[in-house]
Amino acid sequence: MLHCGKFRLSLDRPLVMGIVNVTPDSFSDGGRYFSVERAVEHGLQLVEEGADILDVGGESTRPGAEEVGAGEELERVLPVLDGLRRGGVPLSVDTMKPAVMAEALAAGAAMVNDVRALREPGALQAVAASGAAVCLMHMQGAPRTMQQAPRYDDVVAEVKDFLLGRVRAALEAGIVRERLVIDPGFGFGKTLGHNLELLRRLGEFMDLKLPLLAGLSRKSMIGALTGAAVEERVYGSVAAAMLAVQKGARIVRAHDVKATRDALAVLEAVEGEKQ
Repeated sequence: MLHCGKFRLSLDRPLVMGIVNVTPDSFSDGGRYFSVERAVEHGLQLVEEGADILDVGGESTRPGAEEVGAGEELERVLPVLDGLRRGGVPLSVDTMKPAVMAEALAAGAAMVNDVRALREPGALQAVAASGAAVCLMHMQGAPRTMQQAPRYDDVVAEVKDFLLGRVRAALEAGIVRERLVIDPGFGFGKTLGHNLELLRRLGEFMDLKLPLLAGLSRKSMIGALTGAAVEERVYGSVAAAMLAVQKGARIVRAHDVKATRDALAVLEAVEGEKQ
């Protein structure tokens, strides 16, 4: 059971986290939902399609992305969070800034999705003071430079060690295990080879005994494997999500919620027959 503010999410079946980008430079939708009205409309549509959680981001973390100030990020995110409340699902804020976390949590966000795993000064405290869930993600480097020359001796072992350290930091700050999710950070400071190795060995992260989130949707690895443009990566993204679930992921972050939910329904029916 994942504790997300007032929500309690069962992990007996895989959950789908729908992506709502409120940025003009998102890699996946090119700013299509940059206005508050369109972002809210899109998020509510994702709920209709079966999203269990909505992840709202006001700053792009694509490779080479420029930083956005906390004030501007809040101006983008807060009105969307307000509009999405009526969707009836937990709202996650995708941010690395403690000031944005605090304001979003006060405005009703039930989860923080942090690509820096609460490493910014004050981030642990901002989340600990709430009852919100938090996703701790691994990233080598920073968004602007992370894909320039990522190196690992053993990508799985090193990512696991990093996440274990961040889990311990969160626990020491007073964030209980029922509020924690881990994410190996596909595409964040990893080559295609690193990403494939992480996916092959994803089951090894089960050793940490925490819900595992996999974010593979429309990423460059899908493009590299299929040759598809960003907006045409739905099939590869769904296939990758299903592989991640088979290897233990309990939450998949997706742009294409209906396609992902339909595929999960088939997978769950087949896996259910095995038991």
